[in-house]
Amino acid sequence: MINIGDFNKLEVVRKVDFGYYLGGNTGNTSNDILLPNRSTEDRELNIGDEVEAFIYRDSSDRLIATLHKPFAKVGDIAYLKVVSTTSIGSFIDFGLEKDILVPMKEKLYPLQNGSYYLFYIYLDKTGRLAATTYVDKYLETTTAYGVGDTVTATVYGFQTNNSVMVAVDNKYRGVILRNEYFNEINAGEVLELRVIKLYDDNKLGLTPRKSTKSEVTALQEAILTYLKNHGNSMPYNDKSSPEEIYEEFHVSKNYFKNSLGGLMKKGLIVQDQNGTKLK
Repeated sequence: MINIGDFNKLEVVRKVDFGYYLGGNTGNTSNDILLPNRSTEDRELNIGDEVEAFIYRDSSDRLIATLHKPFAKVGDIAYLKVVSTTSIGSFIDFGLEKDILVPMKEKLYPLQNGSYYLFYIYLDKTGRLAATTYVDKYLETTTAYGVGDTVTATVYGFQTNNSVMVAVDNKYRGVILRNEYFNEINAGEVLELRVIKLYDDNKLGLTPRKSTKSEVTALQEAILTYLKNHGNSMPYNDKSSPEEIYEEFHVSKNYFKNSLGGLMKKGLIVQDQNGTKLK
């Protein structure tokens, strides 16, 4: 039996000018599979040699073999590049001559040409390789991480409450709650995150924010820089609205107030009804 979209150990049964034929394990030569010369990695093969070949369908829907290693195979979750978009869907590069189709119905969000996203690779009903952005059900959970650990994760979707769904190491389920991020986050982004919670189902609770202490310190430095660049004053103080603070500094009002308080204790700034000034 041939596993399409995967590697198969097959025997070289014939040699022709344009390549080799591999036995299809059916006992019928009409089911032999072509291994083109361009796909042998410049190996000289002999009749009877056994090779590990990746099998897929070419543009004419015929089974074809290659010794080249694709970026992903059936059953894999992979971070791949969108190369074109048509009326039937988008095509992604998976490292071989033929690109993989992402059908329209398998696009959870718009895909931009030239950008990378997380995909699950599968076989469609016709035996062709295809891909989907609906990767959640193929992800796993893990107990390998603890609170405070730093991880790398890829954004693969958003919940209705705008919490961000991410795949840690492109394999494990994680979530960034809406109140844990203030900047825009887009599907396909790769983020460095910190584990802040382990849910009962082993899903990882994550945040792009640094520890409270380091975040406040960084914000204090940003406030001082802003003041120095604006004539040593600014129209913002701890009475400013959350919207004003977020628009200028991209942080919550609570963090802003804490940072101002710290700077006042250090004797670096003063506040009045008009805003904040350097001492």
